[in-house]
Amino acid sequence: MPVSGPDALVVGAGVSGLTTAVCLAEAGHGVEIRADRLPLDTTSAVAGAIWGPHLVETSERATRWRGATLAALRELAAAPGSEGTGVRIAQGIQVFRGLPGAPPEWISDVGRYRPCRPAELPPGFGAGWRYAAPLAHMPTYLGYLRARFERAGGRLGAGTVASLAAAGREAGARVVVNCSGAHARRLAGDPAVTPVRGQAVVAANPGLTEFVIAPGDDSAELAYLFPHGEEVILGGSEAAGDWNLEPVPAIADRILRDCAAIEPRLRGTRVLAHRVGLRPARATVRLEAEPGDGGPLIVHNYGHGGGGITLSWGCAREAAALAAEHLG
Repeated sequence: MPVSGPDALVVGAGVSGLTTAVCLAEAGHGVEIRADRLPLDTTSAVAGAIWGPHLVETSERATRWRGATLAALRELAAAPGSEGTGVRIAQGIQVFRGLPGAPPEWISDVGRYRPCRPAELPPGFGAGWRYAAPLAHMPTYLGYLRARFERAGGRLGAGTVASLAAAGREAGARVVVNCSGAHARRLAGDPAVTPVRGQAVVAANPGLTEFVIAPGDDSAELAYLFPHGEEVILGGSEAAGDWNLEPVPAIADRILRDCAAIEPRLRGTRVLAHRVGLRPARATVRLEAEPGDGGPLIVHNYGHGGGGITLSWGCAREAAALAAEHLG
């Protein structure tokens, strides 16, 4: 007898695709993921990756999505054997070069926070906020999500998708969930989604335990330090409309210089790897169902900018609910 197709085909194997697929598979639906890049080769694998909205819409629904995700990540960090998830609650600071101002509107979500004391500020920074938030080692976290998906009966396969509807028909799926990130510009025919190229350096950790985030401004570019055990992720860069996935040496040198200025222990640290990813920026997240014109229903879940992990569980649950409503 021929093997029947999945109920749902998820296109994309980054954090949005994997999380949505987990939600569907654990609800009892047959799910297949198809992607031209497997999880460890996606933009998600390049991320720092800390909970906190960045390059993403500010709205009531985004507040709801990030709140649901914050709760989910905290549960993972507190669960027995949480080391296997790659998620932990980390302490650190977000700092600004200008004069003290109002705290970011989202920071109250994390609970306790306070202004940085002068001694906590790196040279050249005038203000900042100290808080704790979920921080994920993305290769480990993506591996956890993949294993959880496969335990629930899901299948993951490599393959190029030229058309969402055609891929769904070929797979025999009644629903296609589009989690293709920046590539939704082509797959969904959506010029509103734009890649914002990010580059990071993986370096040997000289003993750092706390994160530092320094948003870009008119005087300097984005910089961040995210320690993960024996390595530290250093960034970053933001180049809208740039599809180049190859590391640029000059950008890597600037990242190392900026991060060493913030944390002198990074001077001369050993570089382990270079990473590049494309943030899927859009004025608003696209999370909606689109009738398939006689083919499978298309559920879109993309446009998360630099907030992919921050919105992941909230958006995945709503996308999975739209798909499940059609599946019955």
